[in-house]
Amino acid sequence: MSAATAHSTDSADPADDTRIATPSPLVGWLAVISVMMGIFSIVTTEILPIGLLTLIGADFTVSDGMAGLMMTMPGFLAAVSAPLVTVATARIDRRLMLCAFMLLLALADFLAAAAPSYELVLVSRVLVGVTIGGFWSIGAGLADRLVPAESVGRATAVIFSAVPLGSVLGVPVGTFIGDVAGWRTAFAVMGVLAVGVWITMLLVLPTLPPRRVTRLRVLRTALKSVTTRFALLTTFLIVLAHFGAYTYVTPFLEQVSHAGPGLVTVLLLTYGAAGIVGNFVGGATVARHPHATFAAAAGMLACATGLLPVLGRWHIGALALLVVWGVAYGAVPVCSQAWFSQACPAAPEAASVLFTASFQATISVGALVGGVVVDRTSPSTMMVLGSVTAVLMAVAVGIHIARRPTWSKNG
Repeated sequence: MSAATAHSTDSADPADDTRIATPSPLVGWLAVISVMMGIFSIVTTEILPIGLLTLIGADFTVSDGMAGLMMTMPGFLAAVSAPLVTVATARIDRRLMLCAFMLLLALADFLAAAAPSYELVLVSRVLVGVTIGGFWSIGAGLADRLVPAESVGRATAVIFSAVPLGSVLGVPVGTFIGDVAGWRTAFAVMGVLAVGVWITMLLVLPTLPPRRVTRLRVLRTALKSVTTRFALLTTFLIVLAHFGAYTYVTPFLEQVSHAGPGLVTVLLLTYGAAGIVGNFVGGATVARHPHATFAAAAGMLACATGLLPVLGRWHIGALALLVVWGVAYGAVPVCSQAWFSQACPAAPEAASVLFTASFQATISVGALVGGVVVDRTSPSTMMVLGSVTAVLMAVAVGIHIARRPTWSKNG
């Protein structure tokens, strides 16, 4: 999730506004990959409980809705920490901050793996939330300081690829590990990965002194834009629709589709593969057709979740609809990021903070609302509500088109 630095606001020191020289292009690209792997491990850790929800719930004897707090906690903390960390640590070396956040992530993973009570699992999720808000708001915008100017575009794409890859692969891979070796092993594996990324960053990241400061008034100015508000609204609706339903997809597949553990893993892996396709398709079309791409993703998500209670009773129906769902959501992060970036072209770091905060806050709300609905009704009801919410998002896109936004001539 992009966190490029603001170009026209509040320079900390003009002398610092220079590209950081790397020993060689190879080391520069290794640094880019280390940041990408950091974001990948964070995204995967964040959504890991989705595929392990019933296993963790059964282990601690808590309901599916209560287990959904594992998704609510990090989203809420990330939404709060994104702007706070960006402002509070703006003058601290970015390499030091990235390494510190990776150690915090490793601690959170190992704490979850060893937690003797569900309360300690939730504590670990609080640490994950702080890591998400801090690392994303700092790390994803460092491409222009790690590679030559002509390679910044490609390096940025590499860093951004961690978001969809983590989003679409984290759940099925975590589910597979959990089925084979237990849910605690899945968290331990993520802890080992975080330590590995931390070591890599120590070896390949150059010193990254702060060069510009984004202050709270920059965020307030960005929020005054009508297009920014539409970006917030559409992101809220589509992420609410997705995570309200997807957080409880494993209970749905078990209870409605009557899928066993092995089949659930296969279905989620298929969803993940479809999500990768959706990410590339969305990324290729959103620049030229931002409205059409975002609306198409919402429409596909609405169809998939709305039809699951009917066609998801059969394994083949569940498989087909999860493919549609995966393609749809795979395009969502890149579409949302594009809307925020075009809404705040003069303050890219502010756009990144708003994107991160809104996305994470809605993940939290979606998981919480979904938990209440699932505990009082059924996973099928949550699927239908997710469908209705996605339709509302498509309507919001239509309203934005009617306002004739100046930042896009297409879509």
